[in-house]
Amino acid sequence: MLGQEAQTTMNPAELAEAGIGLSERFRSVRRQTLEICARLTPEDMMVQSCPEASPAKWHLAHTSWFFESFILREYLPGYRPFHRDFPWLFNSYYEGYSAFPEKKLRSSFSRPPLDEILRYRTHVDDAIERLLQSGPEPEALQRLELGANHEEQHQELLLTDILHAFFTNPLRPAYSEAREQGSGIRDQSRPLAFRQFEGGLREAGHSGQGFCFDNELARHQVWLNPYALSDGLVTCGEYLAFMADGGYRRPELWLSAGWDAVKNKGWRAPLYWTREGSGEGSAEDACEGGWSLFTLRGSIPLEERLNAPVSHVSFYEVDAYARWAGFRLPTEFEWEAAAEDATARDRLIEGNLLESGALLPLPATETIRDQGRAQHFGDCWQWMASAYLPYPGFKPLEGALGEYNGKFMSGQMVLRGGSCVTPRRHIRASYRNFFPPETRWQFSGIRLAQ
Repeated sequence: MLGQEAQTTMNPAELAEAGIGLSERFRSVRRQTLEICARLTPEDMMVQSCPEASPAKWHLAHTSWFFESFILREYLPGYRPFHRDFPWLFNSYYEGYSAFPEKKLRSSFSRPPLDEILRYRTHVDDAIERLLQSGPEPEALQRLELGANHEEQHQELLLTDILHAFFTNPLRPAYSEAREQGSGIRDQSRPLAFRQFEGGLREAGHSGQGFCFDNELARHQVWLNPYALSDGLVTCGEYLAFMADGGYRRPELWLSAGWDAVKNKGWRAPLYWTREGSGEGSAEDACEGGWSLFTLRGSIPLEERLNAPVSHVSFYEVDAYARWAGFRLPTEFEWEAAAEDATARDRLIEGNLLESGALLPLPATETIRDQGRAQHFGDCWQWMASAYLPYPGFKPLEGALGEYNGKFMSGQMVLRGGSCVTPRRHIRASYRNFFPPETRWQFSGIRLAQ
């Protein structure tokens, strides 16, 4: 992820039958992006605090670039691009489309100024409205839905990047000051339990109903041996016990590349865990107090988050924790089968997603855990034991739109389920996220299997 600009299986009739019309869908997504940026200053929107991140101003421009480049230029007769340099300046990594600047230089784009970027968005929005009024051909509608999903990916990236940018700021400002209500943060937590699944011959991949990216296709059969998944995500308190038991000092728990990362990067705790005057903290005194977690709501004492899911851990850390705890990580097909079972009754996606407004992972309630639906969706992306590889029959689209997914199907691991900053409409059981195994800046956590 994010940028899996690939393919949709929707036809015009399906688009028309959606809960909201495509025109309103487009407007809603575009408004949401601006609302996410409303708390930021122009100076905030210039920051690129790590190589994986992008400035907020760039996100605003690139999402408009997508609609202009792949829809308006091809399907709106007489469309005039907003600026002659924008087609290459805000290209992300589409080699077949144009040259583009090196990603790490995006924070140097002091020009064009923010007000010009906002005019660019208005220019594109007005042109999309004209296109929709003209009775566009089905392919243009398909791409418009694709563009809306692309922008939702960037909404999640925006919040992820903002969190990292504010964490690197010495003042550690909060993106949102309000604290979550009724989250049960200080409730007693029960130990993880496991839900059994029979396994057998199952289907995996997108079912063909509604939108999907190409990496969710083709739907195919998989064989699952009987297995069990934890009824919730691993909590901060449980992860603290791993640290206190020398988890970051015991090479026997780690994959070779993971142990290299621990040594070379100085990992001693999840990203955003700090102790006063000690940076990321020290594994040797992990059981002692004084830890804080930095969140989009500012710094919060760890003692208030012990029952919330641990987040911002790499695949290597997740794998080491599972080995220490005597379990393993689920495969993506085990997870998908369980998630489909959990949503089979009403097909609704439930969980702590962007619309909840929490902006950080929350503890699972007893009721949800008892229903067997605990944290399948939302809170944290869940690292899978599965490498990110093509499904049988995978076929990327022709041209630049098909570039992104296929060429990254090497050296990445799959994540499933969405996070507390994933838009609800954007996630589904077949959705495949992917990152390199050392990635920690994403809202990523731990589900166990046995």
